[in-house]
Amino acid sequence: MRPNTLTLLLLLMANVSTQVHGQQDSLSAMWWNVENFFDLRDDPATADEEFTPAGDRHWTRKRFNRKRDGIYKTIVAAGLPDVVGLAEVENKYVLRELCEGTPLAKEGYRYVHFDSPDRRGIDCALLYRSSRFSVFDSQYIRVSDSSAGFFTRDILLVEGVTAEGDTVCFLLNHWPSRRGGDEADERRMAIAHRLRDTMNALHRQMPTALVLAMGDMNATRDDPALYDGMGFGVRDVNDEGIANLTRLMPHKWGSYRYQGLWDYIDAFFMLADESWSVGEADVFYPDFLLIDEASHHGKRPHRTYRGPVYEGGLSDHLPLRVRLARQRAGR
Repeated sequence: MRPNTLTLLLLLMANVSTQVHGQQDSLSAMWWNVENFFDLRDDPATADEEFTPAGDRHWTRKRFNRKRDGIYKTIVAAGLPDVVGLAEVENKYVLRELCEGTPLAKEGYRYVHFDSPDRRGIDCALLYRSSRFSVFDSQYIRVSDSSAGFFTRDILLVEGVTAEGDTVCFLLNHWPSRRGGDEADERRMAIAHRLRDTMNALHRQMPTALVLAMGDMNATRDDPALYDGMGFGVRDVNDEGIANLTRLMPHKWGSYRYQGLWDYIDAFFMLADESWSVGEADVFYPDFLLIDEASHHGKRPHRTYRGPVYEGGLSDHLPLRVRLARQRAGR
């Protein structure tokens, strides 16, 4: 696929269905880092003891239920996306509580999750509406390096078909924090190369499939991991046709706010043939996910904890949403 062709497709926003003829299918996806969605149990294999009733965070059943219910209400308010990618979930228990212990159960949401070697025990997971998407394969792509003592979240790969019969490959990411300095930069760069290679390999194997990566990349657009590792430079689309859909989202917002400034450290990347286009790409910022920021003008995400202090919010990130459309001429 030629990148300039995909760039034109990305401009078909919102009203794309009124501009073309034929049947159009769509897929809605949301990504959200839900900030430390832990259960109450101390897992001796991970460093999660602060998120227990007796731990430093005093993580109680009441606080857990408040967060669980807030996450489900956010998914509902966001329009019940076909798929929801999550970061910082501890295990299958919290996902089961979310999908089966809330009204999401009525919507048929299921989940895919693997435990990664992250020292704190936080992972990525995919929720999907079983009426809209069926999984035929899932696996993790190891990005940790045990020989170097580097343990992080693996990339989660989920392959399946939509209700309309379209093959889709989802790649869920949570890259290392920038707090690690040069070493963390190198790790993010290596993971970016791994993600880019994987997206290209999937596209070669299944040329008509949609390959959609999402995640908390801990990287802004000028970070070397995106600029060089993913090959975007100052462009929206790299040489292989991978598009950074986050570049279509409102500039005055972001997924994360630091020192009073919004930026996108979360992202969606898309690789697909020319039958796919973007109908919507935005950041979801309802009032209940925000709180006034005392030290800077404006609002910031209402997080669960600010340092050791319990705030009672849901996350320090805002969710991102995309709606993708596939055109089938003459059907």
